[in-house]
Amino acid sequence: MVVLRTSKFDRSYLPLITIILVIYVSGFSVLANDDESDTETSGSVLTKGTTSCSWKLSTWLAAILLGSVALIFYKKGLINEQISNTNQGKETSIRVYYGSQTGTAKRFAERLYSDLKALFSDEQDAHRVTMNIYSLNQQEPEDVIAIKPKSRQICIFLLSTYTGGEPAESARWFYTWLQDTVSDFRVQKTLLSKLNYAVFGLGNSVYQEHFNSVAKDTDSWLHKLHGNRILPLGIGDNNVVQSENGGLEEDFVAWKGRILRVLNLEITPSHKPVDNEVNVAPSKVKILYESTSESSDNSEDEETIAMKKNSTIPIKNDVVDVEDLGMMLNNLGKAKADRELEVSTLQRVQAGPKTSISSLKKAELRDMVTPSLKEALSKQGYKIIGSHSGVKLCRWTKSMLRGRGGCYKHTFYGIESHRCMETTPSLACANKCVFCWRHHTNPVGTEWRWKMDDPEKIFNEALKNHYGLIKQFKGKLGHLRIRTIILFCKHNGKNLTDFLGVPGVQTERFKEAMEVKHCALSLVGEPIMYPEINKFIELLHGKEISSFLVTNAQFPNAIRDLTPVTQLYVSVDASTKESLKKIDRPLFKDFWPRFLKSLSALSEKGQRTVYRLTLVKAWNAEEIEAYANLVGYGNPDFIEVKGVTYCGESKASKLTMENIPWHQEVLSFTDKLVDNLPEYEIACEHEHSNCVLVAHKKIAEFASNGGKNFDASDYMALTPDWAVIGHPAHGFDPVETRWHRKKNNKDIGGC
Repeated sequence: MVVLRTSKFDRSYLPLITIILVIYVSGFSVLANDDESDTETSGSVLTKGTTSCSWKLSTWLAAILLGSVALIFYKKGLINEQISNTNQGKETSIRVYYGSQTGTAKRFAERLYSDLKALFSDEQDAHRVTMNIYSLNQQEPEDVIAIKPKSRQICIFLLSTYTGGEPAESARWFYTWLQDTVSDFRVQKTLLSKLNYAVFGLGNSVYQEHFNSVAKDTDSWLHKLHGNRILPLGIGDNNVVQSENGGLEEDFVAWKGRILRVLNLEITPSHKPVDNEVNVAPSKVKILYESTSESSDNSEDEETIAMKKNSTIPIKNDVVDVEDLGMMLNNLGKAKADRELEVSTLQRVQAGPKTSISSLKKAELRDMVTPSLKEALSKQGYKIIGSHSGVKLCRWTKSMLRGRGGCYKHTFYGIESHRCMETTPSLACANKCVFCWRHHTNPVGTEWRWKMDDPEKIFNEALKNHYGLIKQFKGKLGHLRIRTIILFCKHNGKNLTDFLGVPGVQTERFKEAMEVKHCALSLVGEPIMYPEINKFIELLHGKEISSFLVTNAQFPNAIRDLTPVTQLYVSVDASTKESLKKIDRPLFKDFWPRFLKSLSALSEKGQRTVYRLTLVKAWNAEEIEAYANLVGYGNPDFIEVKGVTYCGESKASKLTMENIPWHQEVLSFTDKLVDNLPEYEIACEHEHSNCVLVAHKKIAEFASNGGKNFDASDYMALTPDWAVIGHPAHGFDPVETRWHRKKNNKDIGGC
C-alpha cells in the first residue's frame, strides 16, 4: 500500500473544489425552498408539490453523489501522477549513519554503502543520486536531519544497543538530542515531514529488557516528528536461536536486500535488478511509505506472523477470503504445535545431563557458532570443534615447550604446562565481563538452545586438534637445508613456520606434550552450560587426565549436579551486587541470588574448590571486607587473587592500563584480605602471572589421582621451596629460563 502525505495545500484542487461546493450549496438551497412550499400541502393525498419535491430531491442527490465521485477520482489521479513524477528530475541524497561500539555496525554500514554505490553506478544515476556515509559523531544532530532544498533526503541508520540499553558512544549525542527534541513542546511535530528514513538495529535478544532499545527508540522518535518510514524497523539479533534469519549477519543481509529493493523501485525509473545476495521476493516489500499517524500500529502479533509464514495462500493488503481462513488457522495450529515440540524438547535438554541426545534431534536447533563467529575465533587461534566447542594453545604451553617457564598452575599445583590442554565444550557464556579475553566475540545465552554434539566427538576432536597445534612447533622438514625449505614454501604457497617449526623447542618436552595429562576447562565461555558436561569429565578422567573447571557462578543447580572434578573454580569478580553488575555484566536479572547460591553450592562439593578473584583497579580492588564476607558462603580450599590481564584496546570494554594492578598491589590486597580470614594464609605467588595463592591452613599442595570418589585430602604434596611465598624466585621454577620479551606485541592467551 502506498500512502503519500503532502505537507502543504495543493492549489490545483481549487477549481474543482469550488465547483463541488457550488453544487452542494445550490442543491441544499433548492431542497430548503421545496420544504417550505411543501408545508402548504396537507392531508394524506399526494399533491403536485410533493411529486415535484421527490423529483428534485432525487436529482440533487444524484448531482451531489456524482460530484463527490468526481472529486475522489480527481484526487486519486493527482496522487498517481505525483507518485509517478516525484523522482523525475529531482536529486536524491542518501546518507548512511552508524552508531557502533565494537565495529559491527560500522562494518554493516560500509557494506550497505558499497552496495548502494554499485546499485546507482550508472551515469544517469550519478547526476540524480548522491551518497555519503558517516559515524553519528562526525556531524551535529541538526546536520544529520537537515533537508536540502529541492531534493529528497533519505537517512539510513544502523544502530547498536550496548550494555544496559545504552547507545554506542559515537551515537550517544544524537540519541540524547533526538530524545530531547521529541519531548520539547516548542518543537513542531512536523519537523521531519520531508525526511525519509530507515533504521536497522543490532542487538541480542538474550537481553530481553533492552533488546535493540536504541534502534526502537530512534525509529519511534523519528516517526513522532513525522518522518517518513521507507521501511519498517529492521531487527538484527545476535542470538542465533531467536533470530528470524539465523543470526545477526543473516538478519542484516535480509534487511539489506529489502532496503536496496525499496530504493531501487523508488529512485530508478527503469527498476534495475538487485544483486542475488540481497534480492528478495516482491512480496517482502510491503510498505514504501507509511502513514505518520501516531495512532497507527505497524507491528503484527505472533499469530498473524505465523499465518503469513505458514500459509500457502497469498495475503495481499492483509485481506483473505473467508473460504481460505480455515486452511490458514490449520497452518497456524501446526506452527504452534511445532513450537511447543521445540520448547518441550529444549526443556528436556536443560533438565540435566541425563537427557538423551536423540531427543535433541527432534527440534530444529541452530549451530551456536555461526560462520562469521567461526571466522573471528579462528583468527584468534581457536580450533573450532563441531558446532559449539573449541581448543586453543595456551601461551604457557608454548613457553614450557621451549624451557621458558610454566604458568601459575605449575607453581601452585605442580601442573606441567606443556602437558595441559585448554578447551571448552561451550563457547557461550552468561556474562559479558569487561575483561573478557575475546572481546565478546563468543556467543552469549542463559540456557542451552543450540544443537548439541556428542561428548565423545568433542573429546576426540579436542585431543586431535591440540596435538595438531603441538606438532606445528616441531616443524615438518627439519632435516632439510633452510634455503631448500624457503624455496619450497615460496613455490607452493606454504607457511614457512609450519616447516621450520619454532626455535628452542626441547625434544623431551615435545614428546611429553604429545600425551596430555591435564585439561583446563577455562578457555572461554561457560563449560558447565553444556548438558553433557558430566560425561565429558568422565572421558577425561578415564584417560587419567586431571580436570580444572572454571564457572562464572550463575548456574547453582548445575554446580550441585556436577560430577567430581579435580579442582572446581568459581569466578568471584566482585563482592557487591552493584560492582558485579558493572564488571561481569550478567544476562540474568536475578544474577546476585544466583551468584550467592553458586558460592553456597561450592561448599557442598567434596573435591578441591577455589575462589578466583580478578582485581580491577578503580572497579573492585577496594572491596576487601566484602570479599572476606563472601568466603563464608563457599569455604573454598584455595583463593587465587589475580590482577586483571590487559587484553589490548577494545571498543567493547573501557579498561585501560591504568586499571591493571602491579604485582605488589596484588600482594598488598591479599595481605589485607588474609587479615580478615584467620583460617587462611598466603601460600604461593607467581609474579609472572601477577597471581597470589591463599590456602586454607589444612591444605598444602595437591596433585590429581584421577579417581572418581575423592576429596581434597586425597592428593596432597609438599610445595617446593621456590614456589613458597617470600622466596626470591617469586614462583618461577629455577629449572626454567626466564625470558623477557623485546617486542611490544603481547600474547594474551593463557589461563
